Amino acid sequence: MADARVIDHLAKPRGRFPHVKRAGDLVYISGTSSRRPDNSFVGASADDLGVTSLDIKAQTAAVIENIRSILSDVGADLEDLVQVTAYLVNMNDFAGYNEVYAEYFDEAGPTRTTVAVHQLPHPHLLIEIQAVAYAPVPTN
Repeated sequence: MADARVIDHLAKPRGRFPHVKRAGDLVYISGTSSRRPDNSFVGASADDLGVTSLDIKAQTAAVIENIRSILSDVGADLEDLVQVTAYLVNMNDFAGYNEVYAEYFDEAGPTRTTVAVHQLPHPHLLIEIQAVAYAPVPTN
């Protein structure tokens, strides 16, 4: 039996899908961004003239922290991740993304694939990550 859920304290998905779905000992995390519950974005700002500033490092850290929060909701943490797929709008952001990623994970961490995509669901998004964790269901 699979347990899917939308987590109340996170930004509501922009579609009919869960933040997370557990299938036995595997935990699947939907594509996660830096979007906050109020629909603003970590790492995105605009000045009085509307000039946008986007920060891949801030967005990467926020995405990983959002994933940590999702995992926590199912009794897991970042060390339980076994695979991540990151989607970058611009591969010129790879170095900044990689730098922040390395603050959370090393060669003992999850396997990883990073791909470039044409765009993400909002123009302020530079990155989205989906993940799979292995978190055995507690037995009583």
